[in-house]
Amino acid sequence: MLETAILGLCALNLVLMAAWLTTGVLDNLLHPFLNETYTAQVLDMERLRGDYPEAYAFVAYRRISSSKLRGRLFRAIVVWEIVATLALWASAIIFGLAFLGGASEATAIACGLFATGLFISVWAGFLIAGNYFCYWFGHEGGQNTHFQMLHWGMACAVLLVVAAVAVA
Repeated sequence: MLETAILGLCALNLVLMAAWLTTGVLDNLLHPFLNETYTAQVLDMERLRGDYPEAYAFVAYRRISSSKLRGRLFRAIVVWEIVATLALWASAIIFGLAFLGGASEATAIACGLFATGLFISVWAGFLIAGNYFCYWFGHEGGQNTHFQMLHWGMACAVLLVVAAVAVA
């Protein structure tokens, strides 16, 4: 009974993460200006340059001023988010198959860990790149969201490891 509850919680968490990231991917595909504008501001260090010129002077060489390159980077980010989203949905389906006896629990957990790793990589990537471009100067809201999503992914990874131990 406990094993079933843990596996159910894992499946639910994967569905919720997939749904959350799906919303972001759809926004990035249908309304790219919503996130592309802020991504460009971070890469161009716009707020840092305007509000903290003394700090900007030390890291100005990091700035990406090419709008063409910023656009390519944004599209690459969206592709990575799509990959993570598809992996999350696939792992949630595999969990469903495991409940029906069509896949092993170990396979479901392994796929879930892989997909969760991709989810984590999206947010860790934003945090690492954001740190490089000093986005805590003016983009604290984005940084906060990225940390929260990273923590959600890490908690899911721990839950999946607990599930692996519980069903072993």
